[in-house]
Amino acid sequence: MKAETSWQTLRAGASACRVSVIIKALNEERHIVATVKSALRAVAAVGGEVVLADSCSTDHTVELARPYPIRIVQLAHASERCCGAGPQLGYQHSRGEFIYILDGDMQMARGFLERALAFLIGHPDIAGVGGRVVEQNMHSLEYLARGERQSAHLSPGSVDRLDGGGLYRRSAIEAAGYFSDRNLHSYEEFDLAVRLRALGWQLWRLPVDAAYHFGHDAPPYDLLMRRWRSRYVCGLGELVRAAAGQPRLPLVVKGLRELRLYLAVLAWWAVLLSMPFWPVSGAVSLGLFCALAATPFLLMAWRKRSATKAVYSVVSWCFNAAGLVRGLLRVRRPAHEPISSRIVKEPIGLPSQPAQGLAP
Repeated sequence: MKAETSWQTLRAGASACRVSVIIKALNEERHIVATVKSALRAVAAVGGEVVLADSCSTDHTVELARPYPIRIVQLAHASERCCGAGPQLGYQHSRGEFIYILDGDMQMARGFLERALAFLIGHPDIAGVGGRVVEQNMHSLEYLARGERQSAHLSPGSVDRLDGGGLYRRSAIEAAGYFSDRNLHSYEEFDLAVRLRALGWQLWRLPVDAAYHFGHDAPPYDLLMRRWRSRYVCGLGELVRAAAGQPRLPLVVKGLRELRLYLAVLAWWAVLLSMPFWPVSGAVSLGLFCALAATPFLLMAWRKRSATKAVYSVVSWCFNAAGLVRGLLRVRRPAHEPISSRIVKEPIGLPSQPAQGLAP
């Protein structure tokens, strides 16, 4: 079989730096040890390295990761923290022929890296391959909502993005210009996907587990406030601004259903704000205002069969709609510009087999 031949070729070159697993982290002391161990186990089977890209954590993330044979790099300026800066920081310090991106609250599934490499070697038109991201946090309203969406890009086969991490060819990334846009506070994986697809590359998702995601146990509305403060909700606006005037803009507009949703929310706000100026009596205006203001909540309550989920959905839309505007107005830095960083630790050597202390 073609995949078997490819795997033999892969094993023959396993002693080289075949894969760089980049772990992007910010204050992940709760999960970082398990994440690092899972990444080291994965690269031990194929030849590679692990790079921890830390965004100036203020907890014990770096100290807990330091004993392991990995490269640790850190942003020089905490003010540059964002979802796009982390992967690009790690990429700048990586050497692998293939790049895997992993969040600091994830663990790699055993055997996925071998299958993903064999698939990429056997399919030279594929730029990146992912698998199933198995959600472990089933209590948060945010993660429950994600699971209910059943997005097409999470199904096996050809996909338009690899949200949740994936294995990419370095040659494809170099052709696309950079790994992730340092300006983006979210949507960095979708941005990479549209830049690759605009060049004719394809992306693929395998029907196997790739990683386990543990997430953060935070009350849903606290999570929304945290995302506002960290500018996470600005990512969509930043993405649209980055793509404006570029050939990839149609791919961005077509691929993001939520963009149309948040624009509709902005239109809803505009109508509500304009109602006091309508040429109708005060009582009629108030009645229309209340009816229109309540409509999205009632529709979502009917759809989700839950008032709690309905209120959270609409409030989340409002946060993201405001973030869209905020992101569109944000000044950009050149995405190709190197990120200022420092090397905290260089590995003495990477084991060819799982090292002591890597067992679960």
